[in-house]
Amino acid sequence: MNSALWTQLVIFLSLLVISILFSIVKKSQPKKDFSALSLRVKTWWGMFVIFVFATLFNPIVSLVSLMVLCFFALKEYFSMFKTRKVDRRAFLWAYLSIPVQFYLIYIEWYGMFIVFIPIYVFLFLPLPQILGKKGTVGFLRSVSSTQWGLMLMVFGLSHLAYFQFASPEYGANLVLFLVLLTQLNDAVHFLISLYFGKRKVVPTANANISWEGFIGATIVTTTAAYFVFPYLTPFDVKFGIISGLLIAFGGFFGALTISVLKRDLLIGDNEKLASSGESYLSRVDSLTYTAPIFFHVIRYFFDFM
Repeated sequence: MNSALWTQLVIFLSLLVISILFSIVKKSQPKKDFSALSLRVKTWWGMFVIFVFATLFNPIVSLVSLMVLCFFALKEYFSMFKTRKVDRRAFLWAYLSIPVQFYLIYIEWYGMFIVFIPIYVFLFLPLPQILGKKGTVGFLRSVSSTQWGLMLMVFGLSHLAYFQFASPEYGANLVLFLVLLTQLNDAVHFLISLYFGKRKVVPTANANISWEGFIGATIVTTTAAYFVFPYLTPFDVKFGIISGLLIAFGGFFGALTISVLKRDLLIGDNEKLASSGESYLSRVDSLTYTAPIFFHVIRYFFDFM
């Protein structure tokens, strides 16, 4: 416990310094758009508070907080749809799957947790629309888009909650390690792309994602993982470095996927597209990929999970 408290104190002081420096830079360069980075900093603080409470008091605090996060992320995803009346029934079933998914985490039924959304929800989600006799127009787009949202916003993010139940000893610190490195990776990528990014990966979807940002963020994240892993994880040096690479690559593909997804859903709606950068999805986009990847790699190689 003493080790965990010292680690959290160091993280708190680091976040405080970062927040102060960010405020100074923001005031000194008022013409630059730092909204994306501002969201990242807020996310750091939010996640830190959640897992401090979870570590010091009860992991159920983390479970409930993450369940609420998944609900709002999925709700925001659905708000991007050009919905029809028939789609609302599928949305209702999608929302109802969230408490079930988190209950499976609570009772530590890993076998059902890992197949509930990818298999059972996938198979039964179309039934309300089919049995409702609402026709076939738009059926595939409606069902597949809903399942995509569930996979990313609920299934992917719910892995954050399972860490502490799979490993009560290391779980909370592993999530802190994952979240901090994921957000650091995003922030460094954003800053490098803002000042030095010339080769955009998908300029039509997100101008803040560049190859220069990806390379720079990967180097910084992997280096940070090397220095942080002894305090937050039970890994050896080799896996500490590998975990940094996994998070950097996963974060890049998560942010890229969500950016393209939002662009596709919001084509023709410039007002929503302009405000989408301040959304829940923009805060958790990278975590939808890094959380499940990090979880399953650890579970495969280590007995404590």
